[in-house]
Amino acid sequence: MAKYLLLKHYRGAPAPVNDVPMDQWTPEEISAHVRFMRDFAARLEETGEFVDGNALAPEGEWVRYDGEGRPPVTDGPFPETKDLIAGWMIIDVDSHERAVELAGELSAAPGAGGKPIHEWLEVRPFLTATPGITECH
Repeated sequence: MAKYLLLKHYRGAPAPVNDVPMDQWTPEEISAHVRFMRDFAARLEETGEFVDGNALAPEGEWVRYDGEGRPPVTDGPFPETKDLIAGWMIIDVDSHERAVELAGELSAAPGAGGKPIHEWLEVRPFLTATPGITECH
C-alpha cells in the first residue's frame, strides 16, 4: 500500500469544465457537493483506502520562527494560498494507477447546476524514505 495526497485546488490548475465559483452556487448545489465528498470518503473507508481528508477555510496566515525568545512572525493571509488550496484527501492504495483512478472519480463531484465539475486534482505520493545526501568529489 502507498499513501497519496489528493489535493483540491481553487486556482493554479487548468480551469475545470464546470468552472462556476462555489460562492455562486445555490445552497442545494453546495449540499450536493458536500454529500458527494462524504459518500466518496465513506466508500473508501469500506475498502480500507481512506486515511483522512478535509476542506480548508479561506482564512489563514504565514508563520515563521523569528529567533530564540521572540514571538513568531506572522503575515497574511495571502489570497494566493486561500484561493489555491480548497481541501485534501489522503488515500492508501495498492498502486499509482489506483490513486489516479480515484482522483478521476473525485473530479466528478457535482457543482453548479448539479453537473460534474471535472476539476483537476493534484495526486502526490507521500515520501517513503528520507532523501540521502550525495557526496560530491
